[in-house]
Amino acid sequence: MAEPIALTKETFDSFMQEATVPVLVDFWASWCGPCRMIAPYVETLAQELDGQLAVAKVNIDEEPDLATAYQVMSIPTLMVFENGKKADRLVGANAQALAQMVARALEK
Repeated sequence: MAEPIALTKETFDSFMQEATVPVLVDFWASWCGPCRMIAPYVETLAQELDGQLAVAKVNIDEEPDLATAYQVMSIPTLMVFENGKKADRLVGANAQALAQMVARALEK
């Protein structure tokens, strides 16, 4: 079963360029309550959509440069990347809105 992949400043760009499916990235922090609330849903997406959607996580405390580069002001921030470029964004722990964002990415 697929697990979310932890990305760093060093691995982010190459992972995005090599992805053959849309990539969902969860920008999070361990101290963030809403991040912990949405995490099980993100992990479920990684398992259930393995092969259709890649799922990654970026810890903003460990990777502040990535958070700045993608203008992450609040967490959790979840983004979908397609062909290496940001295609969609969601701020907050809203599982229904996340499901809709992922469905839009998979329709393309």
